[in-house]
Amino acid sequence: MNNTVVVAIPATTANMGPGFDCLGMSLSLYNEIHMSLTPGFINIEIEGEGAEDIARDERNIVFCAAKRVFTEIGESCVGLSIKLINQIPASRGLGSSASAIVGGLVAANKLTGSRLSQERLLDLATEMEGHPDNVAPALLGGIIVSVFQEGKVHYLRVSPPEGLNAVVAIPEFHLSTHSAREVLPKQVSMKDAVFNLSRSALLVAALCQNRLEMLRVAGTDALHQPYRTKLIPGMNEVIEGALQAGALNVTLSGAGPTVIALTDGEKPAVNDAMKGAFQRAGVSCQVKNLKPTVEGARII
Repeated sequence: MNNTVVVAIPATTANMGPGFDCLGMSLSLYNEIHMSLTPGFINIEIEGEGAEDIARDERNIVFCAAKRVFTEIGESCVGLSIKLINQIPASRGLGSSASAIVGGLVAANKLTGSRLSQERLLDLATEMEGHPDNVAPALLGGIIVSVFQEGKVHYLRVSPPEGLNAVVAIPEFHLSTHSAREVLPKQVSMKDAVFNLSRSALLVAALCQNRLEMLRVAGTDALHQPYRTKLIPGMNEVIEGALQAGALNVTLSGAGPTVIALTDGEKPAVNDAMKGAFQRAGVSCQVKNLKPTVEGARII
């Protein structure tokens, strides 16, 4: 067994508009996990985003994920030392919980001799998270189309088109996934279902063929974004402003409140438009230029 393992895990954006719970992409913003065996006690240190709010005991998500690996390989978790260096904001729609789950699984698996396959790690991560849209790109990198069926994730990976850029406007308030799901209807119309099916298919095809001009139509949604608008002041204005400034498409990142604009190369006008629209709605935010990544969680 190794003494210490260090893992870097990328942020992710889920749904990408119409691909509710089945599409996700990894982004160039990282959390880092340092993990080592410490028989007899648990020690958890946290730096960076969310440090004041994240549990430092057995409730910690990274520790829970690591413990799941020990259970899976039939060993007892006698104690761990964990250090988290977080750059991914928590509860903002950028996959912070997915990064914790994936990072904990990958680090513990490496620490115990890499006995679990990547596919098994993905299945375990999905069981813990509830759906694969964030954990799959966090583990595998790139753009992932996924289905979770009977305890197993079936997926295909799409390489992000060259030159694709992601502008993320991150409001300075939290929005839990639970709250964002509570506003969604229990049933949807056939019209809305067809709306999203057609656009999800077009979105994947456009990404595969590098037809970026198709993203404005392909990235629209009728199943979740219209209902979440009331939770995020200025959301519609942010989307419209970014589109007018030259974005290819603009959507909620995951459950929000982060709004993500895809652009062909860097477009400073899109950054300014998104920040300005949020400010006019009374919402402070930070704006980051990120890139889709081709690599998921990695040992460093």
